[in-house]
Amino acid sequence: MKKEDEINRDFLLQIINKYLNGTSTIEEEELLINYYESFQKEEEWNAELGLEEEIKHRIHSRILSKVNNVSRKEPKVVHLNFKKYLKYAAAILIFLSLGYYAAENKLFNSEIPLKINNTIEIGTDKATLTLEDGSNVLLEKGKEYKLANAKSDGEKLVYSIEEDKNTASPTQEITYNYLTVPRGGHFYVELADGTNVWLNSETKFKYPTKFIKGQPRTVELLYGEAYFDVSHSSNHNGAAFKVNSGVQEIEVLGTEFNVKFYQDDNNLYTTLVKGKVALNNNNNNNNNNSIKKTLKPGQQSILNSTNNDITIVNVDVSYEIAWKNGLFMFDKKSLKEIMVILSRWYDIKVVFENKSKQNIIMSGLLKKSDNIEELLKNFERTGEIKYSIQENTVLLK
Repeated sequence: MKKEDEINRDFLLQIINKYLNGTSTIEEEELLINYYESFQKEEEWNAELGLEEEIKHRIHSRILSKVNNVSRKEPKVVHLNFKKYLKYAAAILIFLSLGYYAAENKLFNSEIPLKINNTIEIGTDKATLTLEDGSNVLLEKGKEYKLANAKSDGEKLVYSIEEDKNTASPTQEITYNYLTVPRGGHFYVELADGTNVWLNSETKFKYPTKFIKGQPRTVELLYGEAYFDVSHSSNHNGAAFKVNSGVQEIEVLGTEFNVKFYQDDNNLYTTLVKGKVALNNNNNNNNNNSIKKTLKPGQQSILNSTNNDITIVNVDVSYEIAWKNGLFMFDKKSLKEIMVILSRWYDIKVVFENKSKQNIIMSGLLKKSDNIEELLKNFERTGEIKYSIQENTVLLK
């Protein structure tokens, strides 16, 4: 099984777990039933995901019951053969909130390979590592690089976590490295304390090459998006882990969360997946007008950089962290918002020749491993938009 198929399998198992816990969305439930019905024999479903027969039938019967009771007012969802998706299709569950499709049964069901007529590349593992002396090293897939306390195979950068070599003394000067991920890239780094960090496209991240034993482990997201799986404080003499980003400071003891802080957005988003985090909207320790908030799993804070206010909302975290698992998931996003996200991954410029198309609302799930033209063809099949490509610019009309 290919790596991307393993990702999709893990993603399906996450949805199954959410469904059995009663936290899945209607769209995820329909995705699951599409997948179930794509198998001609029951044993194929069981063999593919390793589910016990009792669980398999519970899922199928409960989803059928729920889907049949969905209000007619809900946006219409295109039902796909999910098994084909794993091999061919560029999208799952894409639908418009404006009207219905004219040719629903013809959408996404072709297995004819798409002829690609552009040179736009799919994003890949790449980043620039800036060392403490200011020199730069290009990290990219297929190239190995070694430091005294770190090594990279071009897909990830791993720092040594041997305590005697990689823990600084209180009197030792801390040195910092930077990882800059360009448009059209993503990267993974394991820090010296064992914390795992996934970096999205167009991201810059600053971190120490060693941490001082017993003192806060502080890193900085200068801009972009990062997912943190933090090594627990109990492994580091109780030392908390802090992430500074703009005016916000996040403090955790050990948890998983996502931070999004792009330069073209006035908002800073923090989404908690596991554990607990404390937020402060002033990391300069100035107590004037300082706001402190605590997040629970499934909550997202939105810090407005204009007024410095923090709003907390409940979200489906699977949509917020799908990028880390090789996917794009959109829940009622405007086409403009969707194209901003896609433009970072494919390093393209997007021009709306018809400005009204920016406001079309879509929901769905796309694979990051697909060519941009495969995705655009599926958008075009909705009948709502047409596209053309000129060098690295996508024109939508």
